[in-house]
Amino acid sequence: MNFDKNSLHGKIGSMRQLATIRRAVLDDGKGRGMRIIDVNNGSGLNFTVYPDRGMDIGEASFCGMPLVWLPAEPGVSAAYEKTGIDWLRSWGGGMLTSCGLINVGGPCEAGGENHGLHGRISHIPATEVNTQCSWLDGSTYMLTVSGKVNHSRVFGENLTLSRKISVIAGSNTITIEDAIENNGFTEQPFMMLYHMNFGWPLVNENSFITPTGQKVTPQGDIATAGLDSWDKMQLPTAGFAEQVFYHDIPAGADGMASISLTNPDEKVRMTIACNKSELPFFAEWKQMGQGEYVLGLEPANCVPENQNNNRRKGILRTIAPGQIIKHKVTVSLEKLD
Repeated sequence: MNFDKNSLHGKIGSMRQLATIRRAVLDDGKGRGMRIIDVNNGSGLNFTVYPDRGMDIGEASFCGMPLVWLPAEPGVSAAYEKTGIDWLRSWGGGMLTSCGLINVGGPCEAGGENHGLHGRISHIPATEVNTQCSWLDGSTYMLTVSGKVNHSRVFGENLTLSRKISVIAGSNTITIEDAIENNGFTEQPFMMLYHMNFGWPLVNENSFITPTGQKVTPQGDIATAGLDSWDKMQLPTAGFAEQVFYHDIPAGADGMASISLTNPDEKVRMTIACNKSELPFFAEWKQMGQGEYVLGLEPANCVPENQNNNRRKGILRTIAPGQIIKHKVTVSLEKLD
């Protein structure tokens, strides 16, 4: 479809015929009362933003094909269970779950506080939530969702995540742009991981990750045993133990590091890219279990081993008072011949 303003003149009553953003509120189950924002880019890419879950992205599809993994528990909720690994009870999977901003990985005690699995940013409702659909020029129609998420505690951190999610009508790339600001008066630990969760039918036994010459390091003995097949998926397997691999992906001339998942049966390729200097780490979470049949592809500024282990490894990042740190992540879909 040709998204050209002049050529469309007189043919449509509104751009809503072709590309839309729709805001709604859930009315059933544990997510009742939650805000959702559905985005349709007009060329087969659809996704849902969750303002009440840290401006994350839930359901997503491409040309009618579901892309992401969703857990057995129906619906999604902003409720937060912070103790230990109870984060898993309210985790909704989806295209993007933000992890951080103080802890990523397993539970730990640090800074006089008990931090649960993957932190709390995904469970904080956003403020200043806005949507916009507008022509940037005669051939570019942009759909944008934005909002701010405040991660703060009295006598603790005061961090603000400002997120903008955008897609151009007719272009099948979702762009996530984050700016994290320390509005407090003390330096704070800063951890951020983009937990992106893909499922069947995009993930099937013939799906594969395209190597880019990256160094791949297994996390622990279980992943070591599966190192020879880190790039290959398989059928759902009873008793499969999750495997985590760390990728050191080389950056291109534009500074972006990318990784692709290809499904030859559905003739679809999905590519994730991020700025290497901003997000130097990349985790692959391979979980080929029954029902929990999911591939996680996760750009990050840390490794998912909690705050204390990142500190011990000398890789824990911090954010100074007044400092603003920016991240950019893109997810692109394409149909193959």
